[in-house]
Amino acid sequence: KSRSVIQASLAETTDKVIAIGASTGGTEAIREVISKFPPTTPGVVIVQHMPPGFTKLFSERMNTLCAMEVKEAEDGDRVMSGRVLIAPGAKHMKVIRSGGLYKVEVKPGPEVCGHCPSVEILMQSVAKSVGANAVGVMLTGMGADGAGGMKAMRDSGARCLAQDEQSCVVFGMPKVAFEKGGAEKLVPLTEIARVVLNML
Repeated sequence: KSRSVIQASLAETTDKVIAIGASTGGTEAIREVISKFPPTTPGVVIVQHMPPGFTKLFSERMNTLCAMEVKEAEDGDRVMSGRVLIAPGAKHMKVIRSGGLYKVEVKPGPEVCGHCPSVEILMQSVAKSVGANAVGVMLTGMGADGAGGMKAMRDSGARCLAQDEQSCVVFGMPKVAFEKGGAEKLVPLTEIARVVLNML
């Protein structure tokens, strides 16, 4: 094969990516979802609104409870099967494509939708870099962070869902994501892991 053909086939990655956004009440919601994912689950990227320091402790705690490896994301980390990357407090996380791989770019920046990390930034990047190979999940949270990004994911062919009102601590972010046409359906928290795995 010529080098250009090999490069082209590498660039056409079929790896799946699961993008999750959460805020108020999100730490328990995230635990409920990712603790049910088997170790073979595609790479997961998460933005949970939290200050610096707390995201590292949260990642470490989740790592002890999950079959997947869970870590606070560092710039250049690979998004891969069996791994969950949680955006660090005060830094935005984007998924970028690097040849046939997905990596995260983790950098400080101005608040977007009132937050850093912002779900909006993450989901816009997933829409652009991953497109139809992605699944988006909006969990409990106040406000509207990520609603536009989830709509962009859906428009790029991704499957998206949001947590239902009954199981949310705050039915803000999921509500707006659903109303704006990003989330296809509202799902009870205890069912989200199963629905995501089916969507893959």
